[in-house]
Amino acid sequence: MVMTATIREQIEGFLHKNELTINRFAEISEVNSGTLSNILNGNRPISMHQLDRITEAMSLEEGYFYDLYINECIFHATPDWRRLGPFLHRCAELGKLDCLDQCVRLTMDNTSYAPLLFDTAEHFFKEGKREAAVLLYKSVAESERFQHSERLALCQYRLFTLELSDDQEANLQAAVYFEPFVDRLDEMYQLEALVKLINVNSSLHRLNKMNELAEKMGNRSMIQYKQRNFLNYEVDHPKHSLVFYILYSYLIKAKFYCENGDYEDALHYVSLYSDPNFVSEPSVEELKIITQFKEWGIANRYLYQLMAGQVEVLGDYVEYVSTREDEIFPALCQIMIVANRYDLDVDQILDRFKDYLVYREQKNHMVKINKQVTLDRFTRLLAEMGIYYLNKRDIDRGLHYLLESLSNSVIINSSKGMLRCIGLFEQYRSASTPETEEKFNNLVSEVYRLNEKKIGLSVSYL
Repeated sequence: MVMTATIREQIEGFLHKNELTINRFAEISEVNSGTLSNILNGNRPISMHQLDRITEAMSLEEGYFYDLYINECIFHATPDWRRLGPFLHRCAELGKLDCLDQCVRLTMDNTSYAPLLFDTAEHFFKEGKREAAVLLYKSVAESERFQHSERLALCQYRLFTLELSDDQEANLQAAVYFEPFVDRLDEMYQLEALVKLINVNSSLHRLNKMNELAEKMGNRSMIQYKQRNFLNYEVDHPKHSLVFYILYSYLIKAKFYCENGDYEDALHYVSLYSDPNFVSEPSVEELKIITQFKEWGIANRYLYQLMAGQVEVLGDYVEYVSTREDEIFPALCQIMIVANRYDLDVDQILDRFKDYLVYREQKNHMVKINKQVTLDRFTRLLAEMGIYYLNKRDIDRGLHYLLESLSNSVIINSSKGMLRCIGLFEQYRSASTPETEEKFNNLVSEVYRLNEKKIGLSVSYL
């Protein structure tokens, strides 16, 4: 068995090898000679600051001794937050997540550390140290899993937001796991948490759940709005004005009815968020929100009329969104669906807005559009482009867009998107070129690999 020398033994070996006195090494490391002597004699623990200076003086990489430091200087007795706290911060800075994880696991039996670990996780979260924050939030959530605390709920909320990715299957699992914790969150977080859940479910086309969450958000935000305006009720402000959450709930409900083919009810909710008569004497922020929703209302009124078969409004819809750059990409996604549904020729529109037929982050005057929603829209747009050109007998171009959509569906792990593209391609396989068919087969192999991971089967590829 190979024994690893302690930190003190390695420092002593370095001094001996380089024929350095304690006083000389103290000058090099800028650690007081008396302090250094006490450290080497085992009479004084090493602080993080001292350890980093000693490591640098020995010309070793930053964090070289961290694995040893955990057991020798932090957990050799009762853990001391004065050493543990700075150690966690340094591990996060250097990306030594294995050391951070080991250290956090050793604290889990001591529940008194949960508040301190949570505050550190919040600090990492605000600094953008996502992976380090996840490790701490998971530790706190585990230690408080039998408590019905706001801290536990906030940990789960942070984990939900940090774990969202391009993978739709993973996002579904994250959303389903987090949803029961929403009601335990403090009011200032609840509404924004519901927005995030709504957006994830929207990107997954879970329309009933999306509508259910929108109903809950609308009711809660309206109650808070009335309390604040008429009962002088005070709580910390959520991310947006309460008016935003009320109007957003109407917008989502309009989308729900549109997706279900109920355009009359969809237009009813459009009127609710286009003309919010419950708002009296709006603030500057509220006016900005109302203006944005009115613009969306005009665009969506055109859209829902189009979806209902009133194709004569297409020109007006295009002209309206053309003056609002943020609306062009989502409008194109919907126009292609309408074009394929009613067999419309939209070549001129596609040529006019060809620069918008690419993936990029979407935003509006208030917020950046949820990435998962944008990825799903773009994947659907590519599929609709493929269908459009196949219908026009432009087979090569149609199959090109189908394969682009299939590739995106694999990236975001969208089962619905993959099935749509594979089914359509099979209908036109006989007309495809050898190069196109090879690309299709390679993508289908990726689909099999994804399913292999889900169900644990071993698949042989031809």
